[in-house]
Order: sequence, then C-alpha cells, then structure tokens
Amino acid sequence: MTAVESRPAGVVLTPSPGGHRPLGARVKAFVALTKPRIIELLLITTVPVMFLAAQGVPDLWLVLTTCIGGYLSAGGANALNMYIDRDIDALMDRTSQRPLVTGMVSPRECLVFGLALAAVSTLWFGLLVNWLSAALALGALLFYVIVYTMILKRRTAQNIVWGGIAGCMPVLIGWSAATNSMSWAAVILFLVIFFWTPPHYWPLSMKVKEDYARVGVPMLPVIASNTVVARQIVLYSWVMVAVSLLLTPLGYTGWFYTAVALVTGGWWLWEAHSLQRRAKSGATGGKLKEMRLFHWSITYVSLLFVAVAVDPFLS
Repeated sequence: MTAVESRPAGVVLTPSPGGHRPLGARVKAFVALTKPRIIELLLITTVPVMFLAAQGVPDLWLVLTTCIGGYLSAGGANALNMYIDRDIDALMDRTSQRPLVTGMVSPRECLVFGLALAAVSTLWFGLLVNWLSAALALGALLFYVIVYTMILKRRTAQNIVWGGIAGCMPVLIGWSAATNSMSWAAVILFLVIFFWTPPHYWPLSMKVKEDYARVGVPMLPVIASNTVVARQIVLYSWVMVAVSLLLTPLGYTGWFYTAVALVTGGWWLWEAHSLQRRAKSGATGGKLKEMRLFHWSITYVSLLFVAVAVDPFLS
C-alpha cells in the first residue's frame, strides 16, 4: 500500500529545507517552469519567418541561436508568470500540478530562475544575433509578465486579446534576426497571430471556464454566454483569414502559400461557424465540441507557417 497525501485546495506545498527532492524530478520541474509545449508553438512562428526574410535558407547557425534565445526568453517569461500566478494555480485543476503548487520548486527559486533567464536571453540575443532582436525579446517578456499577467489577466475579459501581443512577437524577432530590420511582411504575420490568439484560446477557456470562475479570472467564457463567445470567435476568425491573405497581393508570397492559406483558412472558418451553430442550438458539455477548434487552431498555424517557409522555394 502507498500513502496518498491530501491537502486542502489552494494550499501550495513547500518542502522543508531538509526535504528530499530527487535531482531528476527537480530538473524536470525547472524545465516545466518554461512551459516547453507553448514554446514549441512560438518557435513554429519564428523559424519559417526567417526563411521568408532570407527568401531561401537562412544561416543555420543564426537559426539555432535565435531558437535558443527565443526558448530562454519565453521560458523566463513563463517562469515569472508561474511565480505571479502561484496563488490561483493552486486552485485550478488545470494547473494544480505545476512545480510551485506541488512544492518541487520554491517561489524564490522560481523568481531567481525567471529573472536569470530574462537576463541571459537578452544578452544572448544582443551578442549572438542582434540588439534589435534582443530589444524585441525583452519587450515581449516584459509585456507578458507585466501587462498581461499583472495588469490584464485578473481585471478584464480582453486579457487574452491584448495580452496575446506577447505571443505575436516571435514573428518580429524571427524577421529581425534574419535581416536586422523590420518589414510589412513581418507586421502582417504579427497581425495573423494577433487575430489567431483569441479564437485559439477561447475554446479552451470555454472548456475550463469553471476553473477561471473559481479564481476570479474574467476570461470571456466566464462572463459571457457560449453564443456570445462563439460570435466573437467567428469575427476574429474572419479577420485572421483575411489578414493572412494580404501577403500575396503585396508581393511577399506566391501561389503555394496562397493555396495553403485558402484551404486551411476555409477549414478554420467551417469549424468556427460549426461551433457557433452548436452554441446557438444550446449545446453544452461534450456536445459543444469546443476543443475541436482549439486543436485545429494549432494545426492551422503550423501548416500556415510551414507554407511561409516553403513558399520562397516554389514561387
């Protein structure tokens, strides 16, 4: 038999200084602080932009250093986010196993780790890539930690809309890394991610809205009906698809990207309108199938940015 430790909801377990915390588990916990799965998505939007900026294969060492710097910067932002949100993470089912909640990492350790990653990533970008990319990466980190986590998240249903700007920055960082400059192509792809973020995240928020309601975070699905949320999803989806198609008439991409953008965008709009129809019919629980759009949103952005990378070789 094994003893199962119980604890009241919302209580963060903090091991005593002499408590045994296995090295392997500790390493995994510090990696978990960086939210690797989210960073994978950020890198998907960084590397293809470098191919588009270079109109071919960019310097592979530059790609590697940019990816490492991006991981360090985003990882620092995520660790600081967990430090600030440790109180509500302890109350939410979705976040109840995060390292600060389980006590595998102490708040002080998390804070020092996050600040160290922020400093190292900024110097990494500045010394190995360029200082424009360093400034953009640091700006994204500060925006995510201060503007989104500390100011917007617990105060407004527009939190994910404007807070999502931080998640758009890897596009600009990728372009600046390859060219040490900016371009309208980068701005357009920035806007694609900006309009993609709310309809990507709101379906997940619909699924776990009880979690957010419990801790007083006013995600849109917490304060509005499914019908209202679905209508907003459809609105943002149409704008996102329209913006994604601007690259071709402006001369940045050719037929391949256009074809992928049309097919994937069309499928996205089908899924968004289907969710709206289910919401209007009063579907709830499993019948709402809100996670279909969430999962498709990840596939969509992956395919779209792969097309961004491939298009220079075919057009």
